[in-house]
Amino acid sequence: MVADAADASGKWSEIAFVDDKYPKMSASGDWPVIGRLSSMEGLQKYWGFVMVAIGDNRLRLKLQQDASKVGFSIACIIHPSAQIAKQVKIGEGSVVFANAVVNFGSSLGRSVIINTAATIDHDGVIGDGAHISPGVHLAGDVRIGEYAWVGVGATVINGINIGSGATVGAGAAVIRDVSAGQMVVGVPAMAISE
Repeated sequence: MVADAADASGKWSEIAFVDDKYPKMSASGDWPVIGRLSSMEGLQKYWGFVMVAIGDNRLRLKLQQDASKVGFSIACIIHPSAQIAKQVKIGEGSVVFANAVVNFGSSLGRSVIINTAATIDHDGVIGDGAHISPGVHLAGDVRIGEYAWVGVGATVINGINIGSGATVGAGAAVIRDVSAGQMVVGVPAMAISE
């Protein structure tokens, strides 16, 4: 999906993957796989930008930091059908997918995923490494902590804080703050124990 969004943006003339399944895996869709993660340090001579395209929030941010240390510039990818308001801050390594909306005054940290058709209303703050899944709707002034994951189709009312590393289940309706590391599900969303 990230490569598709990058291709649709028209900003990059060449797109390739690095994957530890290389050389057994030589392509991902229309794009070549050119090496393993261990070969990253040598590749910055030929490829100026990198985007870490994996779902694991903490690992995505860590690999982005590692790539930056070896000299890569970190890409930010916005699908052309996404709507980004003026005065929105988007951190390096973040991706905003097709038909997503990020409204005025919002801020996305580093390595954030705003997935397909998700909406972030005014003054939202999305922490580093967070993932906002497809079809999520965040009302105004919602704060999402670093590494948090908001599941498909969840809805969060105005002014809610979702703590670092928290998980909001698919379809949940969040009407109360969610503590760091907590998992909530349901309508209204309630904490569950594992």
